[in-house]
Amino acid sequence: MAAARKWKLHQMDVHNAFLHGDLNEEVYMRMPPGFHSQQQGMHERQIHVLVYVDDIIVTGNDHAAIQNFKTYLSDYFHMKDLGVLKYFLGIEVARGPDGIFLCQCKYALDIIVETGLLGAKPVSFLLEQNHNLALTDGPFLDDPERYRRLVATINSLGRRITGCAASCPLTCRSLTGWLVMLGHSPISWKTKKQHTVSRSSAEAEYRSMATTTCELKWLKGLLMSLGVHHNTPMRLYCDSHAALHLAANPVFHERTKHIEVDCHFVRNEIQNDSISPSYVPTQSQLADIFTKALGG
Repeated sequence: MAAARKWKLHQMDVHNAFLHGDLNEEVYMRMPPGFHSQQQGMHERQIHVLVYVDDIIVTGNDHAAIQNFKTYLSDYFHMKDLGVLKYFLGIEVARGPDGIFLCQCKYALDIIVETGLLGAKPVSFLLEQNHNLALTDGPFLDDPERYRRLVATINSLGRRITGCAASCPLTCRSLTGWLVMLGHSPISWKTKKQHTVSRSSAEAEYRSMATTTCELKWLKGLLMSLGVHHNTPMRLYCDSHAALHLAANPVFHERTKHIEVDCHFVRNEIQNDSISPSYVPTQSQLADIFTKALGG
């Protein structure tokens, strides 16, 4: 939104963020009952604040109001004004005439240096195709803490509206992967193992559609809080004709009665014009990069 509206992004840091003690006052994560904003109509002045532990990003449409807000924070807390946003949670931020460029090159290089692979040759794709991982009885690692730390950093590194599924060979549970686009920019993506074993690929894809629909509804509410109203149906792309048929068919029958009822809320969202499912060919399914080992 800052890129689309050409808002400046400011960064601040809080010293001594971790304070161990009991709170003696009420802290509201939402506006308290009875509060009414005086600018609910046109959103003439907006300031949005993102807080992650002790790191803060401030943006909005009123530069003077942002400066006053930063001064206010510095008066009450031990703050450090870092100026224009350049680096946040491992993400480098660069602004240009065409928008905002986000890059994790430095973060990735730090991982490569830690693993001692700085001199290794690059490959065109990271995972071997058609290779199924299995349990192993090999020796334990000499330094498991280093391995766990590496896995955690890689998971942090790896984060058009789509839903797709693949399966885990050990648990037989399918994987849900989605990629959400706002305009031409990806804003949300995830891979997650499904909670139950699906009896068919259509059911697995249908569960992916349900999970993705939940994410779409949450993002729509988030955009509304930023003053962006999206009144047209959100497009949901799936590469399974069978799953699309399940979503469109309001009749429960023998082959779908075992699917949990909460999955069928996708049909209600279609009837309410909240989402608009469409078929996308498998070779054009962008979300496959989160669930499959694709070739070069």
